[in-house]
Amino acid sequence: MSAIRIFAAGLNHETNTFSPMVTSLRCFERDLAWRPGEHPPEANLNTAAFWVARQRASVSGYTFIPGSCFWASPGGKVTRQAYEFMRDEILGQLEAACPVNAVVLALHGAMVADGYDDCEADLLAHVRRVVGQDVVIGVGLDPHCHLTVRRCELADLIVLFKEYPHTDYVERGQELMDLVLKRVAGRISPRMSLWDCRMIASFPTDRQPMRALVDHIQSLEGKNNVLSVSIAHGFPSGDVVESGARVLVITDDDKAHGDRIAQDIGVRLYEMRGNTVPQFLEPNKALDSALQIASTSDKPITIADTSDNSGGGAPSDNTDFLHLLIQRGVKGASVGPIWDPLAVQLAFDAGAGARIRLRIGGKVCFASGEPVDAEVEVLSCVRNATQSFAGAPAALGDAVGIRTSGGVGAALISARCQAMGVDLFSNLGIDPTREKILVVKSNQHFYTAFAPISHHVLYATGRGLLATDYTRYPWEKVKRPIWPLDSAAAGQLLL
Repeated sequence: MSAIRIFAAGLNHETNTFSPMVTSLRCFERDLAWRPGEHPPEANLNTAAFWVARQRASVSGYTFIPGSCFWASPGGKVTRQAYEFMRDEILGQLEAACPVNAVVLALHGAMVADGYDDCEADLLAHVRRVVGQDVVIGVGLDPHCHLTVRRCELADLIVLFKEYPHTDYVERGQELMDLVLKRVAGRISPRMSLWDCRMIASFPTDRQPMRALVDHIQSLEGKNNVLSVSIAHGFPSGDVVESGARVLVITDDDKAHGDRIAQDIGVRLYEMRGNTVPQFLEPNKALDSALQIASTSDKPITIADTSDNSGGGAPSDNTDFLHLLIQRGVKGASVGPIWDPLAVQLAFDAGAGARIRLRIGGKVCFASGEPVDAEVEVLSCVRNATQSFAGAPAALGDAVGIRTSGGVGAALISARCQAMGVDLFSNLGIDPTREKILVVKSNQHFYTAFAPISHHVLYATGRGLLATDYTRYPWEKVKRPIWPLDSAAAGQLLL
């Protein structure tokens, strides 16, 4: 095995094509740009396949050659200059590493740049050109990806996270590396089957009916020539031709069997349409419900502000809930995270313990709402703050905890990120377990941490950038018909 050489790198962005926020190279350099030797020792959601490939080298005995890893917080289209710069840096490193036996890439799968609607397929095409047809290419993807036919044709192996929230990224990295090493050794002959469900939807896996389907696909793996089964949820805020949910089955040279499984799972997924997500409430109604429940509970009621979730490319500076809580005189409530670097800097200038007039949020775009002007106490000022997600730290940049004179708290951050861990609040001087109501800007990644401390979890959709009714988006490129933009659409085998 010592003669085996494996190169790994990462390039990640979840591109909301409806967002007005441009994603530049500076965004990647600010958020995550790890060159060879700079990747930290702990695992990271966005570079899981890279991390596992590096960890496995000492155990499996192959030579590991690191490339660069890039990630930027979800937002609008990536600039052409940024994408081509990062792509070419990775390709240059790969060329210098050759000859190699395998290439492992940690990608998101929903990256769109100016002039490139399928960045991942473009990168894979260049990688294949460099290494030739005999080198194994393994790819790790986020389930919120556009699982295009072209990238399935270019890669030998593709494995997606199965869970949403994405708590299984290390396990899926291990799964990918197991298959890559078996392929390099000539022990398997992977064949892909790809089913297009013809639907745009969201599929949280911590609730039924999606929970049962994920358990089912995992029960199929490792039996009857089935190597891997992945469900691509698709990214509902990405307008590209191949947007939507798909099913990928990889068998050991048994494509007919894989085709049947892919179709069966795809049909089952389509039959779930309209029943995979919780009820979404308008903000005022969500707050009404939360206050009613809180009146008889000694635990917080958590409201997910899904329409201003930075994890889907929203600014995370919408102020609607903050305004409501203040206007209705709710005490013992906190909102977070609100992205406002200027407010953070002003609070730092004043210092912890200070009482100041502060303008909060409402800055980025039409979906940000009106700013909140309030007298606040600065509870805490933290440089390079973090929150936790699945055992790994997530950067918040410089951050502060504040509380208005009326008793409403907020976590203000300078590095755009969604709510994922309860330490989003506790690290900034707000004890989440003592609040009556918590409003978190997230769609689902908050759930694993917040549900255990909450009496009840509610989901709200408001005036933020992200739509829960996908028919509201001005779709132009997606292939039609597709549900729910159209009343019905027949699934099909694509590969």
